[in-house]
Amino acid sequence: MKRQLMVEIWVGAFVLMTLVSLTVIALQVSNFNSWKAQSSYQVSALFDNIGGLKVRAPIKISGVVVGRVSSIGVDPVSYKAKVTMDIFSQYNDLPIDTSGSILTSGLLGDQYIGLVIGGDEEVLANGDQLDLTQSAIVLEDLIGQFLVKFSDSK
Repeated sequence: MKRQLMVEIWVGAFVLMTLVSLTVIALQVSNFNSWKAQSSYQVSALFDNIGGLKVRAPIKISGVVVGRVSSIGVDPVSYKAKVTMDIFSQYNDLPIDTSGSILTSGLLGDQYIGLVIGGDEEVLANGDQLDLTQSAIVLEDLIGQFLVKFSDSK
């Protein structure tokens, strides 16, 4: 009887560890980092097309995550997509002429915003807007252009 109780305790502990591990993995995959709240400042950018960009998508410089997308909406003046980004405060010295591009991780991966550092001495502050942006490349448009050019060459 004592041996059976020990086996049941070990099985229960293993099941509990498995559930905790699966929860941590699910939170990591979903980019849910609210328990790691970092101080940040907000910067916005206008894009013609954001493709499949989502809220909480990473913002990267040279592949290093320096922030997250906090909101996506439509600018009421230009009717372009307005993306608001939370840049971590430790990167508070980004030049004001920094440019942003919507890029894709791999061929069919998630989209993120890639920042390219400018050379100006003035730095971005809370509420500033990136002036130099490059919209997402839409795969369907690219295939359509290829098919048109391919059919014209015959």
